[in-house]
Amino acid sequence: MRVRTAAQDTQCQGAETLYAYSLPPRSYVNPRSRKLLPSNPYSQPLQKTAQLWNKSKDELASQLADLKSELIQLRTAKVTGGSNTKLTRIHDVRKGIAKVLTVINANQRAQLRLFYKGKKYTPLDLRPKQTRAIRRRLTKHEASLVTEKQKKKQTHFPQRKYAVKA
Repeated sequence: MRVRTAAQDTQCQGAETLYAYSLPPRSYVNPRSRKLLPSNPYSQPLQKTAQLWNKSKDELASQLADLKSELIQLRTAKVTGGSNTKLTRIHDVRKGIAKVLTVINANQRAQLRLFYKGKKYTPLDLRPKQTRAIRRRLTKHEASLVTEKQKKKQTHFPQRKYAVKA
């Protein structure tokens, strides 16, 4: 926050009144690319995703409905020639909708994983991705299986244990 005296202002020299005003930050650094990006002075801070994880399914659904209705209002304002602040808010609302949907979908998938945990089969989208070769590989149990003939050979002719006397 910058505090200036009116005497410092070029427009009204000689006055002694003190007034304060805050300026929006001109730019911020994108942490991933380390580039300086222009900040949007009109954007309102949205809810953090960390706070969304603690909400219930009903709360998330109601918040999603609110955000979608707000987006519809903003888009109508855009068509009818609304203020600049509303136009810049569209981006933030869309990102907010994406955050809420991400949390909802992640919670659904977590519930499905719990449901299919002990079952014989799991849906393809819940199975681990891995590589194609790993997915085609034999399981540990299948790889360890030995034929009857091989078992007999191993029992009758085991690995010899011997040591050299020094």
